[in-house]
Amino acid sequence: MTAVLDATPTSLADWTRHAAEIRPRSGIYIDGDFRAARSGATVDSVNPATGEVLAAVASAQDADVDAAVVSARRAFDDGDWSRSAIGDRKRVLLRLAELITENSIELALLDSLDMGKLVTEAYAVDVPSAAGLFAYYGEALDKINGEIAPTEPGNLALVTREPLGVVGAVTPWNFPLDLAVWKLAPALAAGNSVVLKPSERAPLSSLRLAELATEAGLPPGVLNVVPGLGETAGAALGRHPDVDVLAFTGSTATGKRFLRYAADSNLKQVWLECGGKSPNLVFADADLDSAVEKTLFGAFYNQGAVCSANSRLLVQKSVADEFVAAVVARAQEMRPGDPLDPAAAQGAIVDEAHTRHILGFVDRARRDGQIQAGGQRVSINSAGCFVEPTVVTGLGPSAELITDEVFGPVLAVQTFDDEDDAVGLANSGIYGLAASVWTADLRRAHTVAARLRAGTVSVNTVDALSAQTPFGGFKQSGFGRDLSLHALDKYTGLKTTWIAF
Repeated sequence: MTAVLDATPTSLADWTRHAAEIRPRSGIYIDGDFRAARSGATVDSVNPATGEVLAAVASAQDADVDAAVVSARRAFDDGDWSRSAIGDRKRVLLRLAELITENSIELALLDSLDMGKLVTEAYAVDVPSAAGLFAYYGEALDKINGEIAPTEPGNLALVTREPLGVVGAVTPWNFPLDLAVWKLAPALAAGNSVVLKPSERAPLSSLRLAELATEAGLPPGVLNVVPGLGETAGAALGRHPDVDVLAFTGSTATGKRFLRYAADSNLKQVWLECGGKSPNLVFADADLDSAVEKTLFGAFYNQGAVCSANSRLLVQKSVADEFVAAVVARAQEMRPGDPLDPAAAQGAIVDEAHTRHILGFVDRARRDGQIQAGGQRVSINSAGCFVEPTVVTGLGPSAELITDEVFGPVLAVQTFDDEDDAVGLANSGIYGLAASVWTADLRRAHTVAARLRAGTVSVNTVDALSAQTPFGGFKQSGFGRDLSLHALDKYTGLKTTWIAF
C-alpha cells in the first residue's frame, strides 16, 4: 500500500517528486481484492502530458462484470451492509471521508497523471469534494425519516425507504474521482451494493478509492470496480439482468444506449446525466469585469471538459465589442502547461483521440466564423496533448460550435438585442443542463432565470453547485439529480406497509 503523503507540495519539483512515488493499482476489484481480467486483456493508462504509460489496467469483459455483479448481489443479500444499523454505515462513510483526505496528494496525482487535469485543482477541489460528499451522506443518514400516511381509523400506513439492490455506476474521465463519488456516496449510504465502471481513459483513482473503502470497513463485495472499455464492460453492466439501477454520467449518445440496454434486459431503472451546451448570458448592466473573469472560468476550467461548461457566450450587442475583446485578451494569456506545475493555467487534454476531436471542431469553425484567440495545438517539453483556449465569433445559430458539445477549451460567441432574443438563443439547443445570467437588475435576474430551460441557473456567477443542491438537466441532458438529499431518490424505493388493527 502506498504510504500516506502528508507534506503538501508547493512547486513543480515537489509534485514531480511525489508523482514518482505513485504505484497505480491496475486490476479489477472484486470481493475486496484485485484480480486480472479472465481474458488477460489490458488497456494502457497513458499520461496525456508526456505520453508515458502509467499502467496496463485490466480490461473487464462480460465474465468479469458478471463476477462483480454476483459478488455485489451476494453482499446485498447477506445484509452486512444493506441491513446494517444506520450508525454503522455512518461510521464507515465518515472513515472513508477521512481516508480520502489522508491520501489526498496521491489521489490528486492519480487524476492529474491519468487524464491531464491540473494537480492543484484536483488537490484543492476534486479530492476535498469527494471526501465531503461521503461525509455529507454519512451525516444525513440518521436525519432522514419515514412517513406515516393518513388513513381511515383502525389502519396505519407506514412509508419507508429501502435500498434497491445492485447499482451499476458508469462514470466519465473528466472528474474521475469526484464524479465516481457523486454516484457512490448516496448509493452506498442508502445500503446498496455498487459495481463501478470508470472510464477506460482515467480509471486509476477509482481503483484506489475502492481499496480505501475496504480499509474504511466496507464489507467485501459492496463496492466492486470493473475498469474496461465502454463497448465491453459498460455494455455488459447495462445489459446485466441482475443490476437493479444504472446510473450514468457521460455523452447523450451513450445514455440513449443504456436506455435501450435496460429495455432489452430487465427494465432496470436508468438515471442519466448527459451532455450540455450551456449558455452564459451577459446583459449590458452587469458587472462586466466580474463577468469576464467568470466567463473564462466557465468555458476553460478543466480544459473545458465539464458537462455544464458555459461554452456558449451570449452578450448584449451594446457591450459586445468591449466584452469580447476583454475575454479574448485574457484567453490569450491562459497558456497550457505541465499539469504538475502550480503556475500552469491549463492542463492537458485526456488523450490523442480527444485532442484530434477538439481540433476538428476548431478547424471546421474557421469556415463558420472567426478564430479570435487560440485554436492551435501546443507541446510542452516537446510532448503532450495540449490545446490553447480558443474563442470563436461570427457564428450563425446553426453552426456546429453553437449546437454540439465539444468538451474542450472552445468558447463560441453570439450576440443578442434584448431579453426575448437572449432567452430564445439560450433555449434553442437540445440540451438543458446549466445556464448563467449576468445582470444588476433583480427583476431581470428572476424573469430570465425562470424562462431558461436548465437544471441549474447561476446568476452573477457560473456553474454554481454544492453538496446541498441538486445537479442535473432537462431535455437531452438527461434526468434524475446528483448531489443533495434528492440523489437518494435514485437509489431507494418507497415501501408502504399497511396495518389494519
